[in-house]
Amino acid sequence: MSDKKWWYAMTSVCLVCLLLIFLQWLRAVDTYEPSQPQLIDNQSVSEFLAAADYPGAAESPQIRVPTGVFIQSLNFMSASDVNITGYVWQRYHLDTHAALLTRYDNFQAVAGFTLPEQVASNNTIIREAYRHRQGREIVIGWYIDVTVRQPFDYGHYPLDKHDVWLRLWHQEFDGNVVLTPDLDAYDSTALGVAFGLDHELVPGGWHIEDTFYYYRTENYDTNFGMDRYIGQKGFPELHFNIVVSRKFVNAFVINLVPLMVVIALLFSVIMIVTSSEKRAGVFGFSTSGSIGTTSALFFVVMLAHIQLRQQFAGAGILYLEWFYLITYIAILLVSLDIYVFTAGTNSGWLRLLFYRDNLIVKLAFLPGILIALTLVTLAFF
Repeated sequence: MSDKKWWYAMTSVCLVCLLLIFLQWLRAVDTYEPSQPQLIDNQSVSEFLAAADYPGAAESPQIRVPTGVFIQSLNFMSASDVNITGYVWQRYHLDTHAALLTRYDNFQAVAGFTLPEQVASNNTIIREAYRHRQGREIVIGWYIDVTVRQPFDYGHYPLDKHDVWLRLWHQEFDGNVVLTPDLDAYDSTALGVAFGLDHELVPGGWHIEDTFYYYRTENYDTNFGMDRYIGQKGFPELHFNIVVSRKFVNAFVINLVPLMVVIALLFSVIMIVTSSEKRAGVFGFSTSGSIGTTSALFFVVMLAHIQLRQQFAGAGILYLEWFYLITYIAILLVSLDIYVFTAGTNSGWLRLLFYRDNLIVKLAFLPGILIALTLVTLAFF
């Protein structure tokens, strides 16, 4: 087969790999399937709470407090901390919640919720924003500016999706008080509809996929010092979830474009490897110069990799990190190829390196990298 046909074959393999990677990326970006049992109407709320079985539920009547959330901004402060601003409101009925409201002085000290995942911050704000009486109900709303800490899985970065949630408890720890979503306060809470968000919300490098309420039952190994504490085993805790997906273009420009340039430069180094003194003079090829180039490229990749790890220090190996790891291997193999080729060691299988002026390595370089990246992509997605 002629050299031209070999290069055509190499180009074809590269294009197929690029297409497969692109299709997998596209599928990962466009695919979203709601994973949690969403509370989409009052019937689903009633059915869940009717089936809830936790110690103390039978001894005291269940007091349900309708609670709503409206998010105005969302910002990832670090890999595990998210700053959220917005409003939380609750509806208290003068008859249904009489026993609860009598604990407070003229209804003025009602603090209806806590955020157990809130972390200490100088900017934390939870203040009453409004109080309105409508008929036999008192509606109380609070403005919140809080940072919550949650575990996120960044393994699929930069094609990752995350569930950001507000976990809500009622202040009445020793009572059978269950927070219920105030679904009637929204235009629509149907499956797949993003509600409870400011239309002007700018989530930085994220797309909003979905919002929904759901219950999570938790078990604790303590009663928090209260003998009558009901929420220790299997108590339904209300969560307001925001599903976000990362804007791929931002991460692509920041991380992948530099790696693509490094790979292109490595390929150019391989292409000028030659045993011909005439061609070496034209291209300025030398062993020390070529290995020096690969060393410089190694430090460029290493610094970018360190910066990436600093963003996700507690995470495992990310999908994007495999691009760096494969680039490290490519740099090492290119340096080794240059040394062996110029050293003239052509015994055994090393003779393949000298076939037609290092043609096999030149042909295999890009397909080898892209095949490895394709296999990694298929394994992750």
